[in-house]
Amino acid sequence: MANFQNLDPLLHSQLRLAVMSILISVESAEFVYLKEKTGATAGNLSVQIDKLSNAEYIEVTKAFKGKKPVTTCKITNTGIQAFEAYINALKSYIH
Repeated sequence: MANFQNLDPLLHSQLRLAVMSILISVESAEFVYLKEKTGATAGNLSVQIDKLSNAEYIEVTKAFKGKKPVTTCKITNTGIQAFEAYINALKSYIH
């Protein structure tokens, strides 16, 4: 297996990979949108977003729209690099 690159364990989770896949193609996304697109429960999504945020793969902003709290996620440069490296590592398994 010398030709295979290591896969980032943080991105190898289905839900975290789904979140990153969404965020790589948009400027930012609200928590509700990510929940809808991934089909995840609010609790599980929240935990996975915290893991990505702690790794500095995403930036999380909390604000209010009127009286309603809104959480917005945005991929960071570190996250973009990690995502691209993950995709390239996957390609090494295919080719």
